[in-house]
Amino acid sequence: MSTTPEDGPRQGNGKESPLADPDFREELRELPPSAKLVAKVLEGDSPLSQGQLAEESLLPDRTVRYALNRLEESDLVGSRYSFHDARKQVYYLSS
Repeated sequence: MSTTPEDGPRQGNGKESPLADPDFREELRELPPSAKLVAKVLEGDSPLSQGQLAEESLLPDRTVRYALNRLEESDLVGSRYSFHDARKQVYYLSS
């Protein structure tokens, strides 16, 4: 499931992916496989809510929540409130 245009630009807007940055990759290397998968999903399609990430990655909600927490602790993922639904947060790769 994709986000609506109101949620902002996607990573594929001409900017280089943060996953291409060696420092970003080195930080990511230390994280669990679920965090790596969530980062890969966000590389191709962001910003996404936790529910959308669970659907796209085929991981359980609890695992996605854990992965997002680990990614946020490492400052590899940022979040903001969704423009479409202010009750939800959406996540994106930090550059």
